[in-house]
Amino acid sequence: MSVGLLFSKFATRAGHHIFDYIEYPSIIRGGHNVMQTTVANFPVRSPLQTTDFLVALNQETIDLHQHELTAGAGVVFDAEKKIDIKKIKQKINAFPVPFNRLAVEVGGLEVMRNTVVLGAIVALLGGDAEDLKELVAEQFANKSETIIAKNKACCQAGYDYVQEHYQDQIIEIIDPEQQKSPQIVVTANEAVALGALAAGLQFASIYPMTPTSNILHILAPLQPRYGFIYLQPEDEISAIHQALGAAWAGARAMVATSGGGFCLMTEAYGLAGMTETPLVIIEGMRGGPATGLPTWTAQGDLRFVLHAHQGDFPRIVLAPGDAEEAFHLTMQAFNLAEKYQTPVVVLLDKHLCESHQSFSPFVYPDFSVDRGKMVWEQQENYCRYALTDDGISPRTVPGVGNHLLANSDEHDEFGYSNEDSQNRQQQMDKRMRKLEICAENDLPEPTLYGPAAAEITLVSWGSNKGAILDAIAGRERVNFLHLNWLSPFPVAAVRRVLEKAKLIVNLEANYSAQLAGLIKEQTGIASQHNFLKYDGRPFYPEEIVEYLEKIK
Repeated sequence: MSVGLLFSKFATRAGHHIFDYIEYPSIIRGGHNVMQTTVANFPVRSPLQTTDFLVALNQETIDLHQHELTAGAGVVFDAEKKIDIKKIKQKINAFPVPFNRLAVEVGGLEVMRNTVVLGAIVALLGGDAEDLKELVAEQFANKSETIIAKNKACCQAGYDYVQEHYQDQIIEIIDPEQQKSPQIVVTANEAVALGALAAGLQFASIYPMTPTSNILHILAPLQPRYGFIYLQPEDEISAIHQALGAAWAGARAMVATSGGGFCLMTEAYGLAGMTETPLVIIEGMRGGPATGLPTWTAQGDLRFVLHAHQGDFPRIVLAPGDAEEAFHLTMQAFNLAEKYQTPVVVLLDKHLCESHQSFSPFVYPDFSVDRGKMVWEQQENYCRYALTDDGISPRTVPGVGNHLLANSDEHDEFGYSNEDSQNRQQQMDKRMRKLEICAENDLPEPTLYGPAAAEITLVSWGSNKGAILDAIAGRERVNFLHLNWLSPFPVAAVRRVLEKAKLIVNLEANYSAQLAGLIKEQTGIASQHNFLKYDGRPFYPEEIVEYLEKIK
């Protein structure tokens, strides 16, 4: 995976666009790992079902991926290991390179074979060795000069071997004349962490759980630089309660977890709603139920997040479709949480969390921190839960002199427990009014990609966005309605688009068509087709194209 990421960065620095996709088993050690990188001279947003170039470090890789190879695909492998490429049925171009031997001869360690592989691949695709070695030096900048020198030498060894043995077969994919512009290679996990920092994060408590663990790995070392607190909890229950305590004391607070961890957080989820405590929750979906598919993707938690906990309380749910959206929606989540004094969930999935994509550097010139109705000075007759027209009461923090109560019971305007029927109705109406005000003031129009008057309208959410956009590129008969606000729901805008649609196709990665059900519930409009996928793998553009051809 490290070498795959290095290759992705190398390709972007050469002026190309990339998307890479990672698969690995849910076991601690061992098992087959694979990383696919797509390189193009135009933006790419999804993985492919086919492979033009396969690097095989063992026989298992050949056995598991030979069916993906295109006609004439290149296969790079170690000729000095027992790897039988004769099993491959289609015609290929074979490139045996002695990875292990070169790694030991040049670097002194067999583990450096990955760096030899990197040099060989860059050579086969027409890249520049010096550019690659510069990138390798950056990657190993925290290592000794000796380690850096050995890795650079291993890159050069793989590169030279290809130049010497396969000069006539080099494929000019990495074009040195390609126009270059600044790009970043980023996952949604990384984008969430960056977005939280840009939004003024002050406290984070995250128990590691695939697929959001990398958020804590990014944030924890940055505490001194950005002046926030990362506190390592013993479990997810502690995580959300620590974050609630920090938010109640006035900090911009966040937790991150997956569906299984969110199960443990649901009691405190409702506590945030009842106490009107702002909190950002990052939920990265994976296959369920129970432990399910810990390292594979899914979108089965939508209904869960929308309805978790007993009773009703306002919850805002955002669902980015790519890492850039994850960055901006995370920033917005912090403002929304404090503005409406309620939990905000940013709903991701494993595919989105861990796949890298190239983007222009994120910018946010119009963003400003909105802390909502904060009271920083003592007020006479302060009412934490005062009844207001917009449902939002003045919020204060301990220590400024305002009397403040918060518990899990229904309460009056001062925070004292109160079970009077009229009080209950007033407080419930006040809390739920926030969603109406949010929908009026902050809810954007969903994005419609493609021609307005198309024969087929695709509807989807989350990481499916990339595969759908790649599938419909250049197709005039299809458009795509992308939803990334799920609560409050953009009822009028969705109804306006779908009422004009001739044929509606819903795509999502769950068994029960949860988005389609939500759309019908909110608008009364049903999709004629549901393309559902729940095998743990993401949608591929090729299978979307094939599906559309069947229903035309």
